[in-house]
Amino acid sequence: QVQLVESGGGLVQAGGSLRLSCATSGRTFSTNAMGWFRQAPGKEREFVASISWNGGSTYYADSVTGRFTISRDNAKNTMYLQMNSLKPEDTAVYYCAVAVGWASAQSSHWRYDYWGQGTQVTVSS
Repeated sequence: QVQLVESGGGLVQAGGSLRLSCATSGRTFSTNAMGWFRQAPGKEREFVASISWNGGSTYYADSVTGRFTISRDNAKNTMYLQMNSLKPEDTAVYYCAVAVGWASAQSSHWRYDYWGQGTQVTVSS
């Protein structure tokens, strides 16, 4: 059974940092693109960042460029999102996902097949 499990969320003050992890199990995704999305209360799920199968290319939403860094360790079946200089508007549930049909980084949520349950990130002002 495929599982994606996010961890690392929490409450942080504006300007602070958090590192999210996404551990996968059930099958290997070392040849697939992976990504992070988020959903704030009352808003639609939005793209945050994506990474290619080998980590060679990454793609970020404009709102997080320069502050967030996506990475992956295929040997550990884990993807990460380092979030620095956090802002209150970054408050959301963060989800990791895998796009089985794609090796290159993808920003469209409909290209992702497996999703985690999400981890809450709250940034206080």
